[in-house]
Amino acid sequence: MDTLKSALQAVHARIAAAACAAGRKPDTVELLAVSKTFGIDAIRAAAAAGQQAFGESYVQEALVKIAALADLSLTWHFIGPLQRNKTRAVAEHFDWVHSVDRAIIAQRLNDARIAMQPPLNVCVQVNVSGEPSKSGVSPADLPALVHAVAQLPRLHLRGLMAIPAPSKSADQQHAQFRLLRQLRDGLDVPLDTLSMGMSDDMEAAIAEGATLVRVGSAIFGGRQIIN
Repeated sequence: MDTLKSALQAVHARIAAAACAAGRKPDTVELLAVSKTFGIDAIRAAAAAGQQAFGESYVQEALVKIAALADLSLTWHFIGPLQRNKTRAVAEHFDWVHSVDRAIIAQRLNDARIAMQPPLNVCVQVNVSGEPSKSGVSPADLPALVHAVAQLPRLHLRGLMAIPAPSKSADQQHAQFRLLRQLRDGLDVPLDTLSMGMSDDMEAAIAEGATLVRVGSAIFGGRQIIN
């Protein structure tokens, strides 16, 4: 636990330094701990160290964790590609979904959200790198999808998410994150969230306006496999 606590403190220090360098307050950037493939004990240790928001990409794995950790007041974010047949489970058990990239997915999440629950927080995922294999709506199709999602009563459209192409070039990192911010700013729907930046590029993301960074390996170490 001491190692994990130290890792969390180091990530928070990176966030604070990047925010200050960009002329921003550190508390304007939220840390989402990406706990996919890590076990319940690791999440519980992170929670004991003060982390409350966790990101998962695999529905069945996540449901086991959510049930096992129900005694804690955690916020669960679904950040992976979402198939139609998984929308009900995600709508019922998660607080956020970052990977809405089609109107049909948004509609199914809306229809499956339980009425007694608050609206499900969602981000629209944008393919800022143009990679054919990558999930996300194209920038050209973004306004139409945003307007469709904004009309759904059981969803709360919060912002945009992107997973840019990996790059060691700081200029390329900045350019892709800047594009997502510019797309957000060009919409006529008010959005408060830019979900962008991971362990290797969070500084560039924060410089370009990220409000939420998704960090896994810098907290938990190398990926594990849940049996």
